[in-house]
Amino acid sequence: MQKATSFRKPKPALFLWLCGLLLMPTPGSGQSAPPNPLVVVLNEKLQQKLERLAADFDGVLGVAVKDLRGGQTFLVNADTVFPQASSIKIPILIELYRQAQQGRIRLSERIELRRNQTTGGSGVLQRFGDGTSMLALRDLAMLMIVLSDNTATNILIDRLGMDRVNALLRDSGLAATRLQRRMMDADAGRASRENLSTPREMIDLLERLYRGQLLDAEHTAQVMELLSYPKPSPLRTGLPAQVPLANKPGGIPGVRCDSGLVLLESRPYAISVMTTYAVDGEAAERTMAEISRLVFNHFERLASANDYGARQR
Repeated sequence: MQKATSFRKPKPALFLWLCGLLLMPTPGSGQSAPPNPLVVVLNEKLQQKLERLAADFDGVLGVAVKDLRGGQTFLVNADTVFPQASSIKIPILIELYRQAQQGRIRLSERIELRRNQTTGGSGVLQRFGDGTSMLALRDLAMLMIVLSDNTATNILIDRLGMDRVNALLRDSGLAATRLQRRMMDADAGRASRENLSTPREMIDLLERLYRGQLLDAEHTAQVMELLSYPKPSPLRTGLPAQVPLANKPGGIPGVRCDSGLVLLESRPYAISVMTTYAVDGEAAERTMAEISRLVFNHFERLASANDYGARQR
């Protein structure tokens, strides 16, 4: 048997950096300062731009953004329920590490890959031999997030239990977010049994992850590292290469989604952009990338200026 390649542990520097992020004050802690009228004007302009992009989009588009330092939100169709495609792999990943934290599973547990477990779509495991490899759960998680491997995802769903992933979502107060089918289930798709969420609920889930409200510091850091591995996505396209992004995009015909945490120094934010009924998937991704660029430029401007807008760096 071929042994699974071992998954590297989080770098100490990254672990400490992420733990530092978790210690940032939550919005509303202590006495809040009155809103800066200049920033209010900038916020209104960004909101208007997002609304125009959603109105002009050929299909349905939803956006939710939250400033994780100050609490300001930007919402457009944020409570509309969208199919998630591979973005639903974020809660699957969190549930995997929650069960590891609880001692229900071991991330080093290895599963023999059999041909009858494989499925089509994205990923590489469908090309593996029958019974020639054993993969650790942590390695399956890496393949699920970095390569969006559908076979790895289905193996994890079966090992964790779909009901337990949904229990995590219910426990987190997410009423609309649901894992309802395995990847590449054509019959479920024809029956409109999609994996679902809303832009608002996805940024809520990501904020809870970021603040250490779902997992302890060690497991939070490991999840954040997995989500931060470089991968092509609309959110990534709209950001400078050096800005860390912890995200998971998703796409199926007619649907494009991307949800993540943009770890901009001193001004981190959560963002989720979802589209459906999109005739042109590439056009949808270009619109999503433009939203990512607009939002980043807004927060970068705030992060690099004083209270009167004079740039300090």
